[in-house]
Amino acid sequence: MSEFELQFSIRVENIKCGGCAQHIKDSLNLMDGVKSVSIDIESGLVNVDFEGAENSVKLQQKIQQKLLDKGYPEVGSVEGMKAVGVKAKSFVSCAIGKMSK
Repeated sequence: MSEFELQFSIRVENIKCGGCAQHIKDSLNLMDGVKSVSIDIESGLVNVDFEGAENSVKLQQKIQQKLLDKGYPEVGSVEGMKAVGVKAKSFVSCAIGKMSK
């Protein structure tokens, strides 16, 4: 990582397989400023390397929202506990990720 690259890590719910991880990677890699994404499936940890310290908080919020929208809320978040459709979204993402391989 260069001095201008930063890393954001977030632990999320519902990552079930490599297909889920691939779907998350594909989605996050399309975001401006994101340089790379790595995922530990077993722990649900999503690591994002990105550029632009001046916009880091805003980008982190966008990443969290993108993950929530895809069915992967942050572990322990109110949104994750309240979202009725979260598990259904994660299963759809899982299927999409498997089909895109």
